[in-house]
Amino acid sequence: MKKKILFYSLLCLGFILACSKDSDVNSGPTSVDKSANLLATGASANDILANNNFNKLLIEVAYVNGFRPTDATMDSFETFLRDRTFKTDIEFTFNSLESPGEETLTLQEIADLESDNRTAYNSGNTLAIYIYFANAPSEDDDENQGLVTLGAVYRNTSMIIYESTVRGLASSSSSISLTDVESATLHHEFGHLFGLVNLGTTPVNDHEDPDAENHCNVTGCLMRAELQFGGPTMKMLESRVSKGAAAIPTLDAECILDLQNNGGR
Repeated sequence: MKKKILFYSLLCLGFILACSKDSDVNSGPTSVDKSANLLATGASANDILANNNFNKLLIEVAYVNGFRPTDATMDSFETFLRDRTFKTDIEFTFNSLESPGEETLTLQEIADLESDNRTAYNSGNTLAIYIYFANAPSEDDDENQGLVTLGAVYRNTSMIIYESTVRGLASSSSSISLTDVESATLHHEFGHLFGLVNLGTTPVNDHEDPDAENHCNVTGCLMRAELQFGGPTMKMLESRVSKGAAAIPTLDAECILDLQNNGGR
C-alpha cells in the first residue's frame, strides 16, 4: 500500500505543479517558454523515443556539490538512451549547486529547486531533460520498513535521484557498486519518462503489476517496482550478481515491444 501511495503522490505532482511559480512564461526580452516542460509524467514519451519532433536530447544534470554521479554511471546512461531511442544527438551538461540545507525533501521543495536552478528547456529541435541529484532523502522514506526512495519522476522531463540515499545503500554492499545502484535507478526512472508502464506509452500486451501501478509484472525487468525502493533494490541487484548476471537489470521483451510501438527502438 505504501508503494501505491508514494507513486500516486509523485504522479499527482505532475498535475499540481502547473500552479507552481514557474508555470508561467517568464516576462521580459529573454523570456523562455517553459510550458512544454511542465506537463504530466509520460506526456513526452514519444518525443523522447522518436525523432519526429525533436532530434536532439539535452540532459541537464544538476547535482549538489559532492554528489555528482560517477562517470561510469553517465556512460551507462548514455548507452541506455541510445539503445532505446532514435536520438543520435545526445548532450550532457553538468550544473554544480549548493546544498539547499534540507534534512529531507518534500515534493513541492523538489519542484521549487528545479524552478530556481533549471537552465535548459525545449527549444527548436532540442528536447531538454532535467535530472537533480540530491543530498537529502525523500520525506516519504520509511527506514524501518526498508522503503527508502531512490528516485522519482514528477513531470514529463523532470527527475530526482536521491543520491545520498543511493550512496548509503551502495556502501552497505561488498558486491554492488555505487555505479550499479546509480545506473539501475537512473534507467528505471527514465523508463517512466519513456512512458513505461502504461504511463504515456500504451502496453501492447498487459504486463502491469496489479499491486504496483505503472510497474512491470515480469520477473527481473528493469521496470519492476522494487527498483524504486532501497531494500528491495539491493536484494534484486545482489541476487542477479550471485547468479552470475550483470547487476543492472534490463528491460524485458514486453517493455521493449511497448517502446517500439511508441517510436522507440
